Amino acid sequence: MKFRPLHDRVVVRRIDAEAKTAGGIIIPDTAQEKPQQGEVVAVGLGARDAQGAIQALDVSVGDRILFGKWSGSEIRLEGVDYLVMKESDVIGVVA
Repeated sequence: MKFRPLHDRVVVRRIDAEAKTAGGIIIPDTAQEKPQQGEVVAVGLGARDAQGAIQALDVSVGDRILFGKWSGSEIRLEGVDYLVMKESDVIGVVA
């Protein structure tokens, strides 16, 4: 991928949710919600503070993250769907 996000933005690839419930019921594609978990593919350099110094991001490439349901802007690069969002839209890193 030849895309570098600016400032405090991150590029995320969604991780598909399970198509089956815990009880074994298969959920059709039309009834599934978009997953709120993804893998960080690229990160920006960081936001600038009031003095102009760059504040590094807390997430890094390869991290599995949770994000809000309506977070980010959807883009398509080289046939793959990604989300571009600010680091503040990230809820947390899955350990």
